[in-house]
Amino acid sequence: MKYKFYFRKSSFKKDFKNGQKLLDLVKMYKPKHILEIGVLEGATSRNFCELLKRINGNNFNYTGIDLFNLDVDKNNKKEFTPVSNKFSNPFKFFYFKYILKLNPNSIEAVNHLLKKFVHSIKLYRGYSDKILSQLEAKNIDFVFLDGGHSYKTVKKDLLILIKKLKKNSIIICDDYNIQHYGVKKAVDEIKNEHYFENLGRFALIKT
Repeated sequence: MKYKFYFRKSSFKKDFKNGQKLLDLVKMYKPKHILEIGVLEGATSRNFCELLKRINGNNFNYTGIDLFNLDVDKNNKKEFTPVSNKFSNPFKFFYFKYILKLNPNSIEAVNHLLKKFVHSIKLYRGYSDKILSQLEAKNIDFVFLDGGHSYKTVKKDLLILIKKLKKNSIIICDDYNIQHYGVKKAVDEIKNEHYFENLGRFALIKT
């Protein structure tokens, strides 16, 4: 299965090979329940769900957490991917503005993109640490951590996840190799206590 963009913005737009690498990791570990922190417009979410269905049939779950346009400091580029309502593609503008009548980064738009999997998905709007603290995580076996990229946020999310996930669950941290984010520092502080693999853009942690 090849990574697809589904007419949505994705952090892999200029880095297609790593989008494919992420799907290859899912195929390798064959999870039944994926948690994605940092959904954006849902392109990776849809890829996850399509692949999970191929692997598990209808016996899978997907959980997504995102701010979904919650009021945040959009100037803090070390924390959040800036979300713009401007469209460089006129067809995309027309589709979202006049047909869907939805902002592509809204929870409603992502639910629409994932509607064929409605019985297998749950989306949460808010800050990751608050949602993770309350989330039932005993059946989650694969996490794609791509939310806030500051050291404080990544470290907090990782500590919650490691405590709550079942043994041998996989956590993939995005943008590990980008120095101005806090991902690498947060991962490096805990990697010696867990199985760790440096995959370039990704850091792989096994709980």
